[in-house]
Amino acid sequence: MSAGAESVLQTLIDAAGEANANARARAQAFGNLTAVTPEVASVSYTSGGQVLIIGSAETAPAAAAPLADQSGLHCILLITDSDQLPGTVNAIKGLHAVHGQLQSLAGYLGEFITVTGSELLGKALQLALPADKAGFDLVLDLSDTPFITSAIPPPGYYRAPRGDSEALKEAWEEIPALVGEFEKPRYFLYNAAICAHGRSGIEGCNRCIETCPTDAITTNGDVIQVNPNLCQGAGSCATACPTGAITYGYPPVADTLKYWRSLLKAYLQAGGEAPVLLVYDADVGRTIVERIAAGLGDNVLPVEVEELGSVGLDAWLAALAWGAVAVKLLVTPEVAPSVRSEVEFQIQVAQAVLEGLGYSAGQLGLVSEADVAASTAATNGLRCAAAGFAAIDEKRTLIRLAADHLVTQSPNAPAVVALPEGAPFGEISVDAQRCTLCMACVSQCPANALSAGDDSPQVRFVEARCVQCGLCASSCPESAISLSARLVTDANQRNLMRTLHEDEPFCCIRCQKPFATHSVIARISEKMKHHPMFSGDALERLKMCEDCRVKDIYETKNDASPDVHPGGHA
Repeated sequence: MSAGAESVLQTLIDAAGEANANARARAQAFGNLTAVTPEVASVSYTSGGQVLIIGSAETAPAAAAPLADQSGLHCILLITDSDQLPGTVNAIKGLHAVHGQLQSLAGYLGEFITVTGSELLGKALQLALPADKAGFDLVLDLSDTPFITSAIPPPGYYRAPRGDSEALKEAWEEIPALVGEFEKPRYFLYNAAICAHGRSGIEGCNRCIETCPTDAITTNGDVIQVNPNLCQGAGSCATACPTGAITYGYPPVADTLKYWRSLLKAYLQAGGEAPVLLVYDADVGRTIVERIAAGLGDNVLPVEVEELGSVGLDAWLAALAWGAVAVKLLVTPEVAPSVRSEVEFQIQVAQAVLEGLGYSAGQLGLVSEADVAASTAATNGLRCAAAGFAAIDEKRTLIRLAADHLVTQSPNAPAVVALPEGAPFGEISVDAQRCTLCMACVSQCPANALSAGDDSPQVRFVEARCVQCGLCASSCPESAISLSARLVTDANQRNLMRTLHEDEPFCCIRCQKPFATHSVIARISEKMKHHPMFSGDALERLKMCEDCRVKDIYETKNDASPDVHPGGHA
């Protein structure tokens, strides 16, 4: 719980009064828990007040004037639609103006870099900056098509297309205050060792890149790279990550889960029934919940997170296993489309697990301000005994613990629950007619779900480890591998090492050393039988190990050479 959520909780406590047992249990549960202020690493920005204002000759001067007059700011106006600077520019005190076309803009507060199509314009912009600056500190973009198009723009970048009056007002109010040194939390933690993004130049999982609304995540070969200055903590990268390579760091996921577990346990021990978790963000969501808190159902437990996308499948299933009958997520218009899309997919996966286990639909879902009261009032959600497992700080382990508990509480749990494509659990299948046991898939697997046989050619598989990243299928030269998202409900079966394909070793026809498989030799022999290098008896060399193949080549050459007599004459 963040300290900022205390006003919401106080409203709930005050409203308890002589209310029913659920309201009293809720007040007692919240009253016994204390706010947690997480300690996290920070990210720094330094701004000297160099402001680039981009716009047309018609609208830009008027938009720039309120900033040009501010102490501490040095404003550079770039007119992009005219070769002539309007006369009004010269009358604006503290404003330096140039004209020309900007090709691109990138960066963040204190580090915005411009690229122009003109060397003259580039020099003009550079001359407007201090000698030790490579770029601008702040940007006000008045262009009809903004130069930075990420759903959540970087700190220090303000866009007001077509002179949007509300956006301009916000920029005029905030930009003057953004001079100096600033810090924000480092929202993420990244463990490249378990990242499934790529192996040996082959692309695997891109989920974090696709869902990031700030364009802070890029590929860096086999791993990803996250720009901490662009990251603003939307959290959907951590929610989307199938391995847990990216985790949310502000607050740490473990702190959030420990709080949820303690809250549910305290509520149930105090006599409360059918608790519904209402998850909301610390910005607009908090404002909404503050307004409607007194009218929420007595069994509704509002819990605040930094961003709605920072919790996903693992947290929701754990909450249901710990005794919640439903988990509802308060979505606001400010949630970026890519974040909302990822949350909706996570709900789809979680609901597939629950419905596959025989529980009724509706335990998970997004709710808006308009329907939050009705959506959280129902108490006919999931009902099962509260689990005793701890808040484990490891994503996949937590999901398994929660799923296993829900399986034990299900009266008719099937052996397998089908999941939507892209879910982080499942199996792979190997086409025995295609597979040559080259072991490319084994070498590429980032989760050690695949392994080779000890003494014989085999591909072995442990389903519990598979993250469905697709690297095995992408690396298979024979296109012999297919993926299937699913949940095996028997934990022993999930952890069982099974053989997907095996073949007898092929032994060298000269020295009898095993060096390949029968299928590999058969496949290569078929492909090479018409090649001139392997005509006639030479095809038999494919059945020899590398050492014997070389010996056979030299022996054949010697046998074909004319006899050489002493004295050097044939």
